[in-house]
Amino acid sequence: MKKLFLSFAALCLIVSVTSCRETEKKAEDAADSVEEVMDDAGDAVEEAMDDAGDVMDEAGDAIESTTDSIGKAAQDMKEKMENN
Repeated sequence: MKKLFLSFAALCLIVSVTSCRETEKKAEDAADSVEEVMDDAGDAVEEAMDDAGDVMDEAGDAIESTTDSIGKAAQDMKEKMENN
């Protein structure tokens, strides 16, 4: 009876150690997956910020160009009015 009980206890110990190793491996795999997802998300945010910066620069250039055109048109109009 003692041999049976000790064999059962040894079997349980082996199964628990094996199970813990598998759980640890799965936890490491999950951590690696989370890290990879976070890196990808960080890259996507960085790219979006760069794109937003480019759009802002283009919008600023367009506003400056429009402002210059309006200023020139106003100056031309003023000169025409002065000549009449």
